[in-house]
Formats: sequence, C-alpha cells, structure tokens
Amino acid sequence: MLPTSSSVKGRSGPHTRPNSLPHYLRRIVKWQQMDIEYTFWQMLHLCTAPKVVYQHTKYHKQTKNQWARDDPAFVVVCSLLLSLSTVAYCATYDHSAGHAAFVVISVLLFHFLVTGAILATFCWFFTNNYLREEAPNSHVVEQRVEWLYAFDVHCNSFFPMFLLLYVVHYFISPLLVAHGFIPVLLSNLLFMAAISYYHYLNFLGYAVLPFLDRTDFFLYPIGVFIVLSPILILCGFNPSRYFMNMYFSRLV
Repeated sequence: MLPTSSSVKGRSGPHTRPNSLPHYLRRIVKWQQMDIEYTFWQMLHLCTAPKVVYQHTKYHKQTKNQWARDDPAFVVVCSLLLSLSTVAYCATYDHSAGHAAFVVISVLLFHFLVTGAILATFCWFFTNNYLREEAPNSHVVEQRVEWLYAFDVHCNSFFPMFLLLYVVHYFISPLLVAHGFIPVLLSNLLFMAAISYYHYLNFLGYAVLPFLDRTDFFLYPIGVFIVLSPILILCGFNPSRYFMNMYFSRLV
C-alpha cells in the first residue's frame, strides 16, 4: 500500500534523512513490517507500466519527504527470487551441492547487490555532480539525489532483466546453448532486450526527478548495445554459452 503519513522532524527538505540507511537495514530482518503486496504490485507494473511506478514515487516524496523507499521488501523479495532461480540452474547444470551453494551466493552478491551498489554509487555521483539543475535563487532548497533512491532505481531496473535472463532464459536454455546460428541470434536478442530495458527503466527513474536535467544520458547505452549486437551475432558469439560455461562445471 502507499504510505499515507509522514513524520519528519526539524527543517524539512528533500535530502535523505541521516538515519534512513540504518533504519532501512534494520527493517530487513522485520518481515512483518514489510509491504509484500505493494512490492509485487510494483514488480508487475515495472514489466507492464513502469511509468505508473515512478508516478507513485512522487506520492512517496510528498508523504515521506524522501524519494527512496523506506521499505526493504523489494530487495528482500528480489533476492529470494534470484536465489531460487539460481538453485534451479544449479539443479540442472551443476554437479555438486558445494559448488551450487557457491554459485548461488556469488550470483546474489555480485549480480545483484554488489554490482547494484557500485552502479548506484556511480549514478548518485554522476547525477548530483553533472545533471543537477542549479537552484534559481537562494530561497529555494537545494535538492540532491539520495543514494538509496539510486539503489532503488537499480533494483527496479534489475527485476525485468531478471525475468528475461534468469527465468525465461532458464526455460529456453537448451535451445540457447545449442550450436548454430539460430541459438546465437536468439541469445543475443534476449540479452539485448534485457539490457536495453534495464537502461530504459534507469532513464525513467531519474527523469522523474524534477531537479535533474539531460537524463536522456541514461538511454545512450541502449544505442551501444543495438550497434554491438549485430557484430556479436556475425562473430558467432553466444552470450548464453559464455555465461553458462563460466559458472557451471558441467560444460554446455
């Protein structure tokens, strides 16, 4: 459900509250306080109507006085789904429980959390230093992108990519890892679609902030992948085979 009340002490402003990150981390272990229903609503609309999700982000700013979510439910649910999908891959392609556990942990930490933190830090730094509009006069409170919001944008963008590259990819992986031109073509198209949609959602996440300018910068990587994909296809590079062979000892 959308938050309906706000309690901000002291001078109000758009900055992240000093205790927001510790409060966010503490709520990770309090499952009963998480809004799971709203989390699944967000996940559905990120795939079907992502602009609606970021419209609700504006409502959150109005009620909580911060752009970032204060509920870690999205991160927790996404981590659980990612772990389950990786277990399914390991059950199909791996040979030992010990190595499977290593793959699950490494995928969860590297693919989602650590990479997400790095990307969020880059976007947080880049938007605040190069895309932020100057306040028109000294009476307007300066606004900045919160780090937690940048991490939220990554999580939102990651979920549809997860569905394509971890769920859809799993079910058609026997076809994608086969030899021949068709598997190479389909694998590259799937990866291009997933990565392009990730960057499109990144663009939507920052475009909704009224104090940022030139947010179309986040669309530029899509053009790079559109140009790069035909080259990879002509070279016979199959990203599915590459990553599957990287993680699983039972070579495909």
